[in-house]
Amino acid sequence: MSARPVKEPVAVPPDIQSRLEVAGLRRTLAMRAVLGLFLANPQGSLSHAQALASLTARGLDLNRVTLYRLLDRLAGCGVLQRHADDGARTWRFGLADAEQGPAPRFECDACHRQFRLTEASEPTRAVASDLFRTLASLGHQGQRVDLSIHGTCSSCVAQEPQA
Repeated sequence: MSARPVKEPVAVPPDIQSRLEVAGLRRTLAMRAVLGLFLANPQGSLSHAQALASLTARGLDLNRVTLYRLLDRLAGCGVLQRHADDGARTWRFGLADAEQGPAPRFECDACHRQFRLTEASEPTRAVASDLFRTLASLGHQGQRVDLSIHGTCSSCVAQEPQA
């Protein structure tokens, strides 16, 4: 990895720092730069190619395999969420919100922003907890539940040409 100066410093929130420490991950320049992409746009999600292009534009020459490993490690320790983008047949990564627990999310298929549906009813949120309890009773250890609704967000709907 060769590095030109990265344009902005990244302040890592304490809860994310503690997850990194528990996972044994160091705050390298590459790690801070990758985290910075997601901290700058908490509702956004990026594919590997988009993350690589953004890092390159910010002045960091990062090997693509190193980026794959960083994204996977950040997802593994709960800093990022990884989900499939069925349309592009690739993985997308977004900042996880571990403190709020599992909640359904809405993902715009046009701009790929994600919106946590924290206003969902308690029975809807309880589904995730029930699934974890069921897995535990079978001796399994669940890590996450991904419940997502796909569509077009209000911003993208407003930008669509009227017929």
